[in-house]
Amino acid sequence: MLEELRTLVLFAEEGSIQNVARRLPLTQPAVTRQMQRLEEMLGTTLLDRRQKPPRLTAAGLEVLARAKDILASVEALKAFAADAEPQGVLRVGLAHGLSDPSVAGAIAGASAAFPKVSLRLKTGWSAELIEQFERGQLDMAIVLRPADHQGSDALGTERLCIIGQAGGTEPHLTDARTAMPWVLSPEPCDARQTLLSSLGGERHRLVVAAEIQDPAMQMEWVRRGHGLGLMPLRLAARGLPDGLARVDVEDVDLSLQVVALRSPHLNRLAKAVEAMARAVGEAIKIEA
Repeated sequence: MLEELRTLVLFAEEGSIQNVARRLPLTQPAVTRQMQRLEEMLGTTLLDRRQKPPRLTAAGLEVLARAKDILASVEALKAFAADAEPQGVLRVGLAHGLSDPSVAGAIAGASAAFPKVSLRLKTGWSAELIEQFERGQLDMAIVLRPADHQGSDALGTERLCIIGQAGGTEPHLTDARTAMPWVLSPEPCDARQTLLSSLGGERHRLVVAAEIQDPAMQMEWVRRGHGLGLMPLRLAARGLPDGLARVDVEDVDLSLQVVALRSPHLNRLAKAVEAMARAVGEAIKIEA
């Protein structure tokens, strides 16, 4: 009925069906049908068609005044919904590979700007979080996808680097397919899948010396010489712990897309979600 009421208001302003059709734009028959539908819905005659052009009847003038009030109320309601402060429970999933202090700080900082939003944050592997998101168990999922992922949901690129035990000479690999041992997170770790893909997807070439989920313990195991490890380049660029060094590998792309999945039913929470997405996008940038 709202469209029909808008057409009635336009008719009062323009004075003819022809001018209303030009403004909408619609065909004149379509405008005429809208006016007829409104008369049928209200059970009254709105136009005096004996006159050329038709004029509003007394009932039409009464309906016109009420239509303006209704349309004004609808616009006010829209403005209220758009400007209302976000509030409610926001369920956010964050991939294990992004669970570091800089990303955590970005999410916490963005969340703090919305005091009426109650954040429920959980970490997990990307595949698990995507499944939970699709089931409606998460309102937002910040996950890692393959580097060739296409979509408007991408926040940026997470580049990984290889690290090893620092020694008398700088460690260097000329062939990424060498049978070096690795210290990695358990499957289905996103970084591990990317490494495997860069090695041609051949699992037998990936010698895993240790499966450790905790990043600090991984670094300690690498420092002790038990194998090579992976870490985000943005974190390595800020400085590696003592006993660790970057390992140069040619022709190996260890990149992932950071993607923010958003529920289509966020309503007021959309502002908070967008703020978190922007904050995470800034956090994953590599500092110059």
